[in-house]
Amino acid sequence: MLSTSPSYSFTIRIKATNKPGMVGLITSTIGEMGGDIGAVDIVSSEKDGVIRDYTLNSNGVKHAERIGDALGELDGIEVKHISDRTFLVHLGGKISIENKIPLNTRADLSMAYTPGVARICEEIAKNKETAYKLTIKRNTIAIVTDGSAVLGLGNLGPEAALPVMEGKAMLFKSFGNVNAFPICLNTNDPQEIIETVERISPVFGGINLEDISSPRCFEIERALTKSLDIPVFHDDQHGTSVVVLAGIINALKVIDKKIEDVKIVICGMGAAGIACTKLLSSAGAKNILGLDSTGIVSKGRLKKLNTEKQSILEITNPGNEDGTISDAMKGADIFIGVSSPDVLTLDMVKTMNEDAIVFALSNPDPEISPEIAAPHVRIMATGRSDYPNQINNVLCFPGLFRGLLDSNARLINKEMQLAASNAIATTIADDQLSEDYIIPSVFDERVSKRVAKAVMAVAAETSAARRTPKKRQTLNPK
Repeated sequence: MLSTSPSYSFTIRIKATNKPGMVGLITSTIGEMGGDIGAVDIVSSEKDGVIRDYTLNSNGVKHAERIGDALGELDGIEVKHISDRTFLVHLGGKISIENKIPLNTRADLSMAYTPGVARICEEIAKNKETAYKLTIKRNTIAIVTDGSAVLGLGNLGPEAALPVMEGKAMLFKSFGNVNAFPICLNTNDPQEIIETVERISPVFGGINLEDISSPRCFEIERALTKSLDIPVFHDDQHGTSVVVLAGIINALKVIDKKIEDVKIVICGMGAAGIACTKLLSSAGAKNILGLDSTGIVSKGRLKKLNTEKQSILEITNPGNEDGTISDAMKGADIFIGVSSPDVLTLDMVKTMNEDAIVFALSNPDPEISPEIAAPHVRIMATGRSDYPNQINNVLCFPGLFRGLLDSNARLINKEMQLAASNAIATTIADDQLSEDYIIPSVFDERVSKRVAKAVMAVAAETSAARRTPKKRQTLNPK
């Protein structure tokens, strides 16, 4: 049976005859059906029975329904209803806007709004840069999507993308104290997306592109980076590549190999795969093979490759190899999967070099199950939270944008990405590294601070920063 998960958490409200043994009967039935009980709470007691809420984790919606059906068949039991707790979390949305100052008096109103606000408007009109000091722009970014590549679900549209963008906004706030607002656009046309973001950009200190399908995402990011004077970041590309590199840095320390000496196979040449390829190359990797659904990306396939895949030919496949994933895996030291479930087999893993590293990052179902691969490799990582070594973008983007906003950066450059990777990696001391601990926990409070500090330093060194504050402090408009 599949393992249970908090993402499939349900509350089953049950009315049971008030007699000894009923709670035990109910809980044992839930256990026999594979449910994981978290809490039992009394709702009310009536003459003909007691109503209780049983909160449990299941392995899916249908599993929860089967548990409810089994409980409903018991004598003296009435299942009142089953509530999906994940849906309850989303009722009314997950984020809100709150005032920073009170509006309790006429004086409050006259300063926050008219007539006092007019002087602020005039000040910004004289110098647009003061918007960073006197408005939300200083600490606010837009999370922009067209809903064309939502999680692993595909083109669901802007409305269906909104819950993901709200969740992303929560992560920005919780882990980086960055205000982020979801912008879900009702168009898949790259030029319309570019023009829309350009028009709304005066409000924001940065743009985070999210869940936009490849290869359009590359065109959009490049155009906005060129036209805007605020940083533009595509998390599916660069957030992934930054955290992957951090994990590889530490994994190589564990197995005592150098990045310039290892053979790396990257399966999946979409946004994440191409970004990982380029960042690993910038970090010193010399022998990378990229694979798409056809096989190894090589110069022999040049005419059939899109522009983005062509762009990696100068930094990959030094031997100009052709073939399948099975061919590529022979003698590989590292496998990085950003593709689809079950594309890697145990036989392929067994052809890798000694002390092999496998990052199977397709989520929720990896390229190969850790249960299958882990006994045959030195280090195993996934994108999942229920296995060791979770490669999670939240280790990157909150701290990265914290540093970008605090330095009022114009752009994001490769040096910042490399610095962010090293900041994540070095959060774990060398003497603490192990096969099951190559990447910090997403709840490690040191990570975002270290990433922000590293990004700010590089922003100053590379002249991308417009301010270099010694420390964050309450703004004095004077």
